[in-house]
Amino acid sequence: MSRRNIVSLLIVIVFVPATLVVSWALGDRRFYICGLLIIAYAMIPFFVGFERRRPQAIAVLCAIAVVSRAAFVMLPQFKPMTGIVIISGMAFGPSAGFLTGAVSGFVSNFIFGQGPWTPWQMFAFGVAGFIGGLLKNKGLMKGEKRFSSAVLGGLIVMLITGPILDTCTLFTMSSVVNAASAGAIYLAGVPFNAVHAAATALTILLLGKPMLEKLERIRIKYGLMEEGRNEV
Repeated sequence: MSRRNIVSLLIVIVFVPATLVVSWALGDRRFYICGLLIIAYAMIPFFVGFERRRPQAIAVLCAIAVVSRAAFVMLPQFKPMTGIVIISGMAFGPSAGFLTGAVSGFVSNFIFGQGPWTPWQMFAFGVAGFIGGLLKNKGLMKGEKRFSSAVLGGLIVMLITGPILDTCTLFTMSSVVNAASAGAIYLAGVPFNAVHAAATALTILLLGKPMLEKLERIRIKYGLMEEGRNEV
């Protein structure tokens, strides 16, 4: 793995979960600090190796992701935003995917409401983008493989992003944390995660190939995030 991807992996599996645990333990309104820390973590690998390049595309992708979530506010759990985040990871690599997901989760909650769930959502969406980038580097998710990429995107949400959000519900909404409450919350989350997964798969199926083609031209023009193609 490249140095940037190793740093990203450490952030995803060590630093962010540790920050979530500390934020939950401290309670109060420290979720704002936790959210800003997650964005700061995500920016570390993002700037390693290309400090002088111009990553405007990431800002655009974050804006599109936020708008896609807000546009379907009347449909619970139907979040095309995660599909956009995964596409960003496919286009620019794991670290960019995580950054897009984390920033999109934080910014979109200024519309949907900030709370102790915000850092968890940032982590969940960021992980989706990170895994999308890893699978693209392995050749498993490509713009040409529209159907298989859509299926994998849905599985990412169903098996990883959704359960992380359910874990957030367990720790932030449940008065008692035990096996019974955990089982009830995870079971109740299955239909919601299925809708979220379907929205993600549909987004990748319809928008994945055309967006990746345009983002590839931007990547080549500005030399952005070579990890999306050359690093594993």
